Amino acid sequence: MEIRQGTDHSILLLAVCLTCLGVVMVFSSSSIMAVRDYGDSLYFLKHQGVYALIGFAAMALLMRLDLDVMRKAAWPVLGLCVLLLLAVLIPGIGKKVGGAARWIKIAGLTFQPAEFVKIGLVLFMAHSLSRKKDKVKSFRSGFLSYMLILAILIGLLLAQPDLGGALTLIVVAVAMLLVAGTRLRYLVSAGLLVLPFLYFMVMNVDYRRRRILAFLNPWEDPSNTGFQIIQSWIAFGSGGAFGQGLGESKQKLFFLPEAHTDFIFSVIGEELGFIGVVVIAAMFMLLVLRGLRISLNAPNEFSCYLAFGITLLIGMQAFVNMAVVLGMVPTKGLALPFLSYGGTSLVSTLAAIGILLNVSRHLPGELR
Repeated sequence: MEIRQGTDHSILLLAVCLTCLGVVMVFSSSSIMAVRDYGDSLYFLKHQGVYALIGFAAMALLMRLDLDVMRKAAWPVLGLCVLLLLAVLIPGIGKKVGGAARWIKIAGLTFQPAEFVKIGLVLFMAHSLSRKKDKVKSFRSGFLSYMLILAILIGLLLAQPDLGGALTLIVVAVAMLLVAGTRLRYLVSAGLLVLPFLYFMVMNVDYRRRRILAFLNPWEDPSNTGFQIIQSWIAFGSGGAFGQGLGESKQKLFFLPEAHTDFIFSVIGEELGFIGVVVIAAMFMLLVLRGLRISLNAPNEFSCYLAFGITLLIGMQAFVNMAVVLGMVPTKGLALPFLSYGGTSLVSTLAAIGILLNVSRHLPGELR
């Protein structure tokens, strides 16, 4: 079968457009806060612009890197991920923000290892699952070994604490195991065993319990636990069909918390309206569909699992973020890929897109 060297231009265009829109919306949603906190309305814009350039460089590099090199690096990358998660917990290296130690600060550079761990897990599982083939149906090789590795990563994330990152790893790992052919009863049994622990992690931690209660009835405490989601609804309602216009959001004027990070989609809804929200949702949907197409037509199992994991990772985070700001699921701190402010999130997302584009370069010519 002919192999044609070329990238999926649809995904490349979507990634570029979403990133550029993200830079614009970060400036729009953060300029007032930047003046208050840093005396420079361009503070967040300049940082996000630099992150975008680094992300595009990472995307270009990974788009051209030999897939065999990536495959051979799977175990070392996984080991590095574990070391980074351990480093976060070391005083003097790990940096605490809001009571959570999720960042590493070295030589003035701050980054969040959990974002890269997600890609590292996808790479490792794609490599391992493609090697095991039929053995993936066995309990020991196809289930228990992955659960042990997943437990280590989750334990380190919960120590930060980062429940959202832990749940993301669980969903991605379980989905990849299902696609590879792991027996469903193993996964269901594990899920039933984890449910009581998950309930304990949520209901016995005060701020998590309050998030659940606020989700069920935000109007019961509109000035405290329900404040953020109510302000988000006001933003979407104020936007109407066509929006208030770029830069005209009122909710970003210190009404909506995290307006430039986790809740940037609310500002988009207010400034660009229902039309803008639908267009962005459609762009993510198209990206996911193209990614799944690449996975289905990949030339080998490693490429198939790798493309599937990357697509699921980006698509799931986008869906969860949108669902959160619309009040469809409880509030959880997951960034909106490409659009939310955050250097590690943007760089890791563009790096993931580079890997997906790399796989697309090796599709059979007639499928391009």
